[in-house]
Amino acid sequence: MTQDAACTESDVLVIGAGAAGLATAIFAARACPGLRVRCLDGARTLGAKILVSGGSRCNVTNRTVTERDFRGGSPRRIKAVLRAFPVDQTVAFFGELGVSLHEEAHGKLFPDSNRSRTVLEALLAECVRRKIDLQTSARVQAVRPDGQVFEVETADRIFRARAVVLATGGVALPKSGSDGFGYQLAARLGHTVVPPVPALVPLVLGTGPYAALSGVSHDVEVTVRDAGTTVRLRGALLWTHFGVSGPVILDASRHWLRAQQEARVASMSLNLLPGETPASVDAAMVAAAQAHPRGTLAGLLKSTLPGAVAEAWVSAEGLALSTPVSQVPRDQRKGLATRLTGTMLDVVGSRGFVQAEATAGGVSLDEVNPATMESVVCPGLYLVGEVLDVDGRLGGFNFQWAWSSGRVAGQALGRALAS
Repeated sequence: MTQDAACTESDVLVIGAGAAGLATAIFAARACPGLRVRCLDGARTLGAKILVSGGSRCNVTNRTVTERDFRGGSPRRIKAVLRAFPVDQTVAFFGELGVSLHEEAHGKLFPDSNRSRTVLEALLAECVRRKIDLQTSARVQAVRPDGQVFEVETADRIFRARAVVLATGGVALPKSGSDGFGYQLAARLGHTVVPPVPALVPLVLGTGPYAALSGVSHDVEVTVRDAGTTVRLRGALLWTHFGVSGPVILDASRHWLRAQQEARVASMSLNLLPGETPASVDAAMVAAAQAHPRGTLAGLLKSTLPGAVAEAWVSAEGLALSTPVSQVPRDQRKGLATRLTGTMLDVVGSRGFVQAEATAGGVSLDEVNPATMESVVCPGLYLVGEVLDVDGRLGGFNFQWAWSSGRVAGQALGRALAS
C-alpha cells in the first residue's frame, strides 16, 4: 500500500455486510441521522448467507428466544443482548421495512413472501434510505488503530473511521464468503479467539446398519455425554447415506464436535422411543405378550417406528419382525429393549464447515461489553453476530442474535459518535 493511496473518511466502518453488519449499520444511522456509515464486504454481491438460509425462505427469528437457546459465551451476557432487542421488536422492525412475518412449526418466523430475497432487499433498501455507503469486492486486509481513529486497509484503498465494527461472520458455508478472516483481525487487535468448530452440521457415522435407512426420518432422543456433562435433545432425525442429519442431529453436533476439538472423550447415544427406558419397553413387551400371545414384534413397533428402522434394530438382536412377542426369549427381549432406547452412535466426524449452518467458537464474549458490543481490549472496536463465540440452535436463533447484537452496537455507536 503506497502512501498516496486513496483515503476515505467515515464515522462508522462496518466490515461485513451480512445480517449482523447490515443491522448494525441501519441502527447506527437511525440512532444518529447524519452519521457517516460505510459497509465493506469482500463479496461481489451481498447477502449470500441470508439468501440460502431456511431453504431460501429465511427463518428470520423464532417466536420465543432466550439465552438457553445459545451456547458458547456467558448466558448472562447473551441474555443482556437479547433483552435489549427482543423478538417483538424484531418483528416490528421488519414490519417497518415492509416485511411481514408468519409463524410455522416450532415457533419459526418466516417472511410472508416465503422468499429470502424479500428480507435482503428490505435491508438493502433501508441502507439506501439511510444513506449508508455499501461497497462490495472490498476485502479488508488489515485494521490498525491510529490515535483516535482506525485505518482499514483494502487492496487499493485506506479507509479511516472513528469506530470499526467486525461483522465478518464465522467459517460456516464458506461459499457465502465466511472464511474466518475476522478472527485474525480480532486477534491482531488483542482479542482471544475460541477455536471454531462446525455447528448445525450433519454427522458422519462409521459402523452400523445406517446406509439402508437413507431417507428415513422419525423423532428420537439424542444424548451427548462429555466429561461429566450430559445434553439431551429431542426432535426429528434423518438417516443419510453417510450417517445422520435432521434438526436434532444438527443441534447436537456442536456439543460432540466441541468435545473432539478440545480432546475430551464424548459419546452420543440414540433413543428410538423418546421418553421410554429399557425397563418400560421391556414391561410393555411383557404386557403385549400376555394380552396378545400371537402378536408380533412388527405389530408392536409399527405405530412407533418406521418399518425399516424397526427391522434393522430387531435384526441386530437376532430376531425377526414376524416373531411373536410371546416367543422372544427373556435375554433377547431385554437386549432389544436396551438397544431401542440406548444405541451408541459411532460418530467419526461431520460434513464440515462446507455444510455447517453456523460456527461454534469465535471471539470471546467476555471481551465485549454486552451493553454496547464494544471491545473491552480495543476501544472503538465493536463486534457483532457470528464473529463472537455465540451459536444458537436451529430455528431462527442465530439470526435473532445478529439482529439483537447489531441493534445494541448500532444504538451505542449513535450515542458515542453523536457529538
